[in-house]
Amino acid sequence: MGSLWTKTISMPERESLSGDLKTEAAVIGAGMAGILTARLLAESGIGTVVLEAAGIGSGQTKNTTAKITSQHGLIYQRLAERFGMEAAGQYASANEKAVGEYRRLIKEYEIDCHFTESSAYLYSCEAGESEEALLREAETAGALGISAEFTRQTELPFPVTGAVRFHRQAHFHPLEFLKGAAEGLEIYGHTPVLSVEGGRIRTERGTVTADHVVFATHYPFINVPGYYFMRMYQERSYVLALERAFLPEGMYYGTDEGGLSLRSADGLLLLGGESHRTGENREGGRYEKLARRAEALWPDGKERFRWSAQDCMTLDGIPYIGKFSAKTPNWYVAAGFQKWGMTSSMAAAMIIRDAVIGRENPDAAVFSPERFTPSASAKNLISGGFHMVRDLSRELFALPRAMEEELPCGHGGVVEYEGKKAGVYKEENGRLHVVSVRCPHMGCQLEWNPDEKSWDCPCHGSRFDYTGKRIDNPAQEGIK
Repeated sequence: MGSLWTKTISMPERESLSGDLKTEAAVIGAGMAGILTARLLAESGIGTVVLEAAGIGSGQTKNTTAKITSQHGLIYQRLAERFGMEAAGQYASANEKAVGEYRRLIKEYEIDCHFTESSAYLYSCEAGESEEALLREAETAGALGISAEFTRQTELPFPVTGAVRFHRQAHFHPLEFLKGAAEGLEIYGHTPVLSVEGGRIRTERGTVTADHVVFATHYPFINVPGYYFMRMYQERSYVLALERAFLPEGMYYGTDEGGLSLRSADGLLLLGGESHRTGENREGGRYEKLARRAEALWPDGKERFRWSAQDCMTLDGIPYIGKFSAKTPNWYVAAGFQKWGMTSSMAAAMIIRDAVIGRENPDAAVFSPERFTPSASAKNLISGGFHMVRDLSRELFALPRAMEEELPCGHGGVVEYEGKKAGVYKEENGRLHVVSVRCPHMGCQLEWNPDEKSWDCPCHGSRFDYTGKRIDNPAQEGIK
């Protein structure tokens, strides 16, 4: 499996770090947030180095649906109620500026990335409260300066009770853009960071000493300070790329339970949905459920690609962008983008650039990682604590669910193997792959994900393939 983006472009390889060097700023991670931050710092005259564990765009960026939009679900009314109109306005302003900054970079650097102006729609198929929520969202977004309106007219091939249309948004090919944005930057690939102490970054291939350190690694891999493992969890969602299906001009995001995401790209419909918390997909079948919904709408449609994405979810629904912690004044973080990584990455790049060069950013306060929002975070904090306690205790006390010989070929699970609890995947030919079910990040019990043939951590979202190789952080190593 692989995304449409990875199948239609070859990203250039960068040499690994060799030896020690000094720089003004070091960015850890060469995804969208990392490359944009490095680009804006370089434009400001700051000497910048990027360190990437694999290749450019090899993490979450390659799996996005690549909507460049300030429309982030039903967020503005919620922000206004919980934090006030000023904070909601900062969020709106940062993301509207992010859309414009993409336009600037694409024009200035002449990046050919299929950038397309498009309206973004929130929609609901349910009457009553759902319709009222859309009306309130349109009103609040408009009051915050966003060009948005409520409508009952869409191009969708099924009836809706209402929608909110955001004007002058866009979509693009994320890896084509990243390839162009990375040109001329000092990037070291296949250089995983092992540790960071002050301004000294240690890798397998040398050290980098920097005045400023930016963590743009999707999920911060350092637990203390910051304690981001207590303040975020991760979700997975699934995408099918279909030919001979509906090709919308706009971008759509359903607000109902099980709502669908839609946009077109390269003559294909990108249909997304079936979200769940990482590590909670023991039964599998997410792609098949999405495929059945697609077949009901477009019987002649044909699947070309399928892939999944992983998103960091914060407790209060706002990304963490800015100073990493009070104890590390020259560290910066960009994380918790929810499902809106494109505009959040650009907003992060602009906020962190301004912090590094000592310029006040009028939109920064709402994103501060040092914010304290107990009323907005309480529900998710309690839920996250429950998941962590449950899954830590599961590793210690829960019994295996079956014997290894009971596991069917082509399946995986937590079973008893040679008298011990283990994670086992059995190939179709009967060959076994046996791994520990203890996540190396913080010790939670891993769960089998049959849709991806991976071991996923329900506590913090680390993922590993069936051989134990790490796929997603915050874990920094594979499982034994």
